Amino acid sequence: MKSCRVASSLCVLASLLVGGSAFAADVKLKASHQWNNKDVRHQMVQLIADEVAKAGVGLEVQVYPSKSLYKPKEQWTPLTRGQLAISAFPLAYAASRHPEFDATLMPGLVKNHDHAAKLNDSEFMQDIKKIINDAGVMVLSDTWLAGGFSSKKNCILEPDDVKGQVTRAAGKAFEQMMAGAGASIASMPSSEIYTAMQTGVLDAANTSSGSFVSYRIYEQVKCLTAPGEHALWFMYEPILMSKKVFDGLTKEQQDALLAAGQKAEEFFDAEARKLDKTLEETFKKAGVEVVTMNAEQAAKWREIAKTTSYAEFIKKVPSGKSLIDKALAAQ
Repeated sequence: MKSCRVASSLCVLASLLVGGSAFAADVKLKASHQWNNKDVRHQMVQLIADEVAKAGVGLEVQVYPSKSLYKPKEQWTPLTRGQLAISAFPLAYAASRHPEFDATLMPGLVKNHDHAAKLNDSEFMQDIKKIINDAGVMVLSDTWLAGGFSSKKNCILEPDDVKGQVTRAAGKAFEQMMAGAGASIASMPSSEIYTAMQTGVLDAANTSSGSFVSYRIYEQVKCLTAPGEHALWFMYEPILMSKKVFDGLTKEQQDALLAAGQKAEEFFDAEARKLDKTLEETFKKAGVEVVTMNAEQAAKWREIAKTTSYAEFIKKVPSGKSLIDKALAAQ
């Protein structure tokens, strides 16, 4: 009996070495991001994992949410080296290495979700994606998240409305623009806005639609400026993949990932629009006045951005003027 068991084991081993097995052939990829599993950005990454699994191409994507694998801003380098396969990653986080990426969180360059979708195929984004690709990373899904303004004092529609207010602005470029309009700037994570408003440290804030709701800012403010059709705040938060990892996969596995990425992009576009709607409904229900900017009001902000945020970006980044010009040309 013992010899039969030994022979049987040898036969199984030989078959694995010669023909392989479904289990031995499976490739496991790690996907990382900073959000919890209720966030739409997690759902987008999980959708890719689910679609790839359904494709049956010997590929598994393991998702690590809530900063459990890498800290938010530390995901870029592992992507470039092939140590991390996939990440949902706000591109401006990597601006310290590629300052051009600050253009993807620049006031007034993206007006609304339809414009964001159009911008994905513009010369502006072609230039941005070339930098991404040259760094050893590729885009699986183009995604943009909208945001707005809120204040304990008054509605923020024109630049004069923020004069004298202590404001939290999301991103360096927005801080520059808000300061140019006469606001005092207090820098802090979006998770600290509520307490800062509650204790009187902060009068107004600028952040994403999702953060406004998840951090219950509606309990502290008098008025919300929702994104609407003439938003100032949009942030590019794509799903990225290591080219080194992607290039090591089979054609079938690559095709499955690209198809899943496209499906995730379409999913997020719909969900991001829902976030804006949920934002307005939640604040109205809480008794907060909700307004949106018109084209003329947004144009006044862009004029300030041109002499502050845009000017600083152009001075700092050799290709800055070209990037700004190309983004504005796609309006």
